[in-house]
Amino acid sequence: MTTTPQPAPYGTPEVPRVAVRGEARLEVDAEIARIGISVSARGTDRRAALDDLTRRNSAVLELVKSYGEAVEKLSTGAFVITPQLNDKGRGERVRAYHGRVHVGATLCDFTALGELVTRLGDLELTSVDGPWWALRPDSPAHRDARQQAVREAVQRAREYAGALGAELTALVELADEGAEGAAPPMPAAPGGARMRGYAGGGADSAEPQALDLEPQRQTVYARVNARFTMSPPQL
Repeated sequence: MTTTPQPAPYGTPEVPRVAVRGEARLEVDAEIARIGISVSARGTDRRAALDDLTRRNSAVLELVKSYGEAVEKLSTGAFVITPQLNDKGRGERVRAYHGRVHVGATLCDFTALGELVTRLGDLELTSVDGPWWALRPDSPAHRDARQQAVREAVQRAREYAGALGAELTALVELADEGAEGAAPPMPAAPGGARMRGYAGGGADSAEPQALDLEPQRQTVYARVNARFTMSPPQL
């Protein structure tokens, strides 16, 4: 029984190997923005507090939905209504009821976003967190960064081979960094700006001026490891 000889893991004098890493870092415009909306209600009667919370939540959902295709996603998160007990005296006496609903929205139209967060912040007992800028998971920017990292790996390997008077002959391996083990920590993309609005139902009923938001550019990283064979060097 004959066995096929396996290539040496680090190459041979006749078929040397060169291992390199390719990296890419792109700065691109944000594609989406996420905001968090919290609607609150408080009252001494549980049913009244719940009714107020339902009414305010409906007003928030109606307002967000009115922006049509500018809103890519709308979802309701946690709903809480909690009794607040009286600190004094014996027994469990309820002093008030607190209710809260959390709503999340993702928008792709940043002009509409500035107007929406301003109008949301003007609603009664409604707070807004965000926006958090981001790219879509399938954004072409991720593909562009990976391709650029591969091209950089090939160029670097050619430069090493050229410094020895050799040429690349074949690609042996190409892998994302960390694909065969624990991935190293990647630098995190900068977080989005944060804004909070709160309103208690003032007397002025005029529409507030839309907030001017400047989207934060996103950083996309890609790293690959590559191994090539090359012709014997001219030493």
